[in-house]
Amino acid sequence: MLTLIVLLPLLGFVLNGVLATRLGGEWVGKRFVTVVGCGLPLLAFVLVLRMLFALQAGDYAPIVEPAYRWTTVGDSVFEISFYFDRLSAVMALIVTGVGSLIHVYSVGYMAHDKSYGRFFAYLNLFLFFMLLLVLGRSLLVLFVGWEGVGLASYLLIGFWFDELANARAGKKAFITNRIGDASFLLGMFLIYEALGTLDMDRVNAAFALSAGVGAGMAPALSASLVGVLLFIGATGKSAQIPLHVWLPDAMAGPTPVSALIHAATMVTAGVYLVARLSGVYLQAPEASALIAAIGVATAFFAASVAMVQTDIKKVLAYSTISQLGFMFLALGVGAYGVAIFHLMTHAFFKACLFLGAGSVIHALGGEQDMRRMGGLARRIPLTFVTFAIATSAIAGIPPLAGFFSKDEILWYAFASGRGGSPLLWAVAALTALMTAFYMFRLLWLTFLGASRMTKDVERHVHESPLSMTGGLMLLALLSAVGGFIALPHFLEPDLPLPAVDAHLHAFETPLLVISIVLALAGLFGARFVYGAGPSRAEALAARFAGLHRWLFAKYYVDELYERVIGRPLVWVSDHVFLRLVDRIVLDGTLHLLAGMGRFGAGLLGRVQSGRLQRYAWLVMAGIAGALFWSWRHV
Repeated sequence: MLTLIVLLPLLGFVLNGVLATRLGGEWVGKRFVTVVGCGLPLLAFVLVLRMLFALQAGDYAPIVEPAYRWTTVGDSVFEISFYFDRLSAVMALIVTGVGSLIHVYSVGYMAHDKSYGRFFAYLNLFLFFMLLLVLGRSLLVLFVGWEGVGLASYLLIGFWFDELANARAGKKAFITNRIGDASFLLGMFLIYEALGTLDMDRVNAAFALSAGVGAGMAPALSASLVGVLLFIGATGKSAQIPLHVWLPDAMAGPTPVSALIHAATMVTAGVYLVARLSGVYLQAPEASALIAAIGVATAFFAASVAMVQTDIKKVLAYSTISQLGFMFLALGVGAYGVAIFHLMTHAFFKACLFLGAGSVIHALGGEQDMRRMGGLARRIPLTFVTFAIATSAIAGIPPLAGFFSKDEILWYAFASGRGGSPLLWAVAALTALMTAFYMFRLLWLTFLGASRMTKDVERHVHESPLSMTGGLMLLALLSAVGGFIALPHFLEPDLPLPAVDAHLHAFETPLLVISIVLALAGLFGARFVYGAGPSRAEALAARFAGLHRWLFAKYYVDELYERVIGRPLVWVSDHVFLRLVDRIVLDGTLHLLAGMGRFGAGLLGRVQSGRLQRYAWLVMAGIAGALFWSWRHV
């Protein structure tokens, strides 16, 4: 059954990729593409539900399903095996459930695209690799899915590759992730060298028994080294500092792609990896502290950038980076189940937000700049209501889903016995305030206030079709009630929550109140700045022009990378590898040999003059030389 769940999206990729290459032509039409492209992921979702019931019937004992033997190297056997426990069940439900909704939404959004079949083939391929990642038992199988989602993201981000910027964005995502993947491989090699296995359940058990050590290495050092190497890989996939730069550019793809990458698939892979290998990180306090620090720094950094962006999708992109930072903060303080809880609620409200943004863009004929929106609440009411619910959820307004998961993260950032501190809580709380502010800013600029649309755009504003709004309504419902799913309690047998000192429980209620106050402060702050038109916002931007410029330019990180890394590499490639090595050393050597051949041929050519007298003299000179040489060596 697990093998079938993984292969169903792959079948969709093959069918649509092979048969639907020319829509309306001699093969198949859009109806076939739609049925295959949406039906097979939905069937995979149904089968995951069935497997969840089977897991429950077996008292939640993990289900292991070998598919086939990949290869044998010496005494080591590498298998393609699938592993189904509480954690992988949650991840598979999110991937297939939210992923299927995005597929259905795409039917309306991409209806008039000339490459409709290719788009659904790529979406199905994305789901296949993500299911391989979350259901694979070994790090080797996970890594195949890990690389596969990188390939699929490259294909989908650059889907409209006839525009150079889109192709460059896909390339940027692919190359940036290769940096993290190199570190991931080193971590895998170290694990295999120490333990002789890559099965993640066995790796966790070995480290839990302090067996995860290399020759001459202390358990803590070994676990921390492995943990840091794997976390660097996670920073690439989950867009954490300093490998976050690819994710905002991923907005170049169609909006359903943004929703799929940001909500249900690729960016969650790093969070899942750390949670899955919690047995390693429980023995690696140094690596865990690094994860918490990078997570909270990324959350703050991305939230500050999101506050001034004007592209609706860029705001949501930096929001995703920030929310992933919250998840890594939870992982760093040992609250692995809480991180997955926020991953789930984030999948609900972020998918709703991205698809809602797609509905806005669809209604405005491709417009993405919030400065040219406004007043849409009455024109596209279904999109507005669902977007408002998801905005309130991510802002932490109770009792919506984001309130519960975010508050759990804040609590453990403060009180966890595995690295929680008031400093982590303070930075995270400030980030939560900024989150509420920039999300309600987005809501206000897009849907409320006076219209700033051109007359041509305003004339054609229309609500999206049911294939798009239906998914929005379901995701808005999940964003509202998803927090009542006691996911940390469900995962606790596999991902136990960290201990909290008894005296810290007195702070739990005050911190909860502060969390609510911060969410409301963000709401009213956005209302105050943007409710009376653009004048206050423009005055603030002018007063703090330097800060605004830095935030709008995203702290000039891309420019820094270009100057420190990009330009030197281009210079070395041009002046050293091209001009010196290629043209002078390689080409020069070949040209020298050719020149020597031409020179020798020229000399010999002069001998062949056709004059018999010269030939006779040469023969005589040769005989004389031979006699002289013989006489000298007698």
